Amino acid sequence: MTFFWFATPLAASKDWFEKFKSEATDSELHEFLYEMPKGGDLHLHLSGSGFPEWWYELAIASQKSGYVYYTKVRLNNCRLPNWDSFSVRPYHLMYQTLVAHNWEKLSKCEKDEFVLLSELDHNQKKAFMSALKLDLPHEGREEFFGAHWQRLGDMTANPFLIGELLAKNIIAFAAEGLVYLEPQINSFGYRTPGGSQISPQEVVNFFSQRIQQQDVVETGVTVRFQQSILRFLPQAEDALKSAYEVVSKNDLYVAVNMVGREDNDKGHPLRFLSTLRDLRRSYSGVRLSIHGGEVDEPNSHVKDTILLGAERIGHGLNLITDPDTMRLMRHGPYLVEINLISNLLLEYVSDYDTHPFPEYLRTGIPVALSTDDRGMWDSTMTDEFFVAVKEFNLTWEEIKQLSRNSLKFAFVDENKKTTLLDLYEKNIDRFERQAREVSKNGLGARDKSPRRGFVCRRYRLCD
Repeated sequence: MTFFWFATPLAASKDWFEKFKSEATDSELHEFLYEMPKGGDLHLHLSGSGFPEWWYELAIASQKSGYVYYTKVRLNNCRLPNWDSFSVRPYHLMYQTLVAHNWEKLSKCEKDEFVLLSELDHNQKKAFMSALKLDLPHEGREEFFGAHWQRLGDMTANPFLIGELLAKNIIAFAAEGLVYLEPQINSFGYRTPGGSQISPQEVVNFFSQRIQQQDVVETGVTVRFQQSILRFLPQAEDALKSAYEVVSKNDLYVAVNMVGREDNDKGHPLRFLSTLRDLRRSYSGVRLSIHGGEVDEPNSHVKDTILLGAERIGHGLNLITDPDTMRLMRHGPYLVEINLISNLLLEYVSDYDTHPFPEYLRTGIPVALSTDDRGMWDSTMTDEFFVAVKEFNLTWEEIKQLSRNSLKFAFVDENKKTTLLDLYEKNIDRFERQAREVSKNGLGARDKSPRRGFVCRRYRLCD
């Protein structure tokens, strides 16, 4: 690891980080934050955390497991726009991906709209990549909820692909200095290439085996899973019961989450109160981290989500409109999982000067940064810290507190939590000592931190 950021000696300076911030370029700040040890990511949807090139690579590689994919590249106007009989993907949606078994069900006219994923030409491949991320000015919340997931299509039902996506995420997060991940990775809905269902327990066993392979073990990252459900579906209560059963039977699964658009009132929190109370009569030790307050109008969702039993709140954006609940949450025991890039790209805030994150942080409400659906934002955990420092002028102690919170509120046993916190303190102390050791020759050789689309576009870090 090479440290190069200071042009003048700062070892004796009490405010070394403040001086660094005032003198560093955005590029130098990003490089510093990339190399900086971090705690954990408590809020990431695994299927939303795959970068488009990963999806493409892994889908092609899945052919050896029998999964062959076709993606839609043209419209032949075979029928009026409506919903496919075997999915919720609209007919007109380009770059939706089907497994061969489902492609075979189409009419000849519709089959001709699709191309083998492995045979996309350069422009088609580029369009496929773009279709899986928010990279155009007009794209936002509706594109994300109404097209991104539908385009992923049958790829999300392939446990081999999802297992490799999990491994890629763990390795990439480790390179950013994280020591803990708690992804939402479902065990339901997987199928063989021929369309037969794969049992949840088989899927759990496969994921468990995958993270025990050498490439993942060598990262040193501790991993636990959440089982999530779509809150607004008619059968959501039944899904919640199944989720509790999975978590109760498998040590890797530590929590249940409820996800989906909160502006769809069919998924309002109190709908699930009686079901959760019934479940708690039969199950113990199932933790809850639930999306709450990811809307841009005032309501009581965060308060109601705490009533459900949630210990962590995903997003919590409109908590700022509920003063009584804000007072309740000061100094714990609840944590708000902050997703700065997600909230901007999904238009829940128009700009960062309206984001409530600094109000929570600086009034004592526990918060931690997380990445949400980073593959679709084309961003990293480093980028979340970069936005936080750049937009809200974080101190060094605030930066460290964010990582500590991500471990203090992790759903692991107390012994593991102590181990993770000790590891983080050891890592960050070493980093800080090295960062204070200033080269007498000024700026030295630098390691280029990975730059992805979000920071390239918004902060011009790739110019």
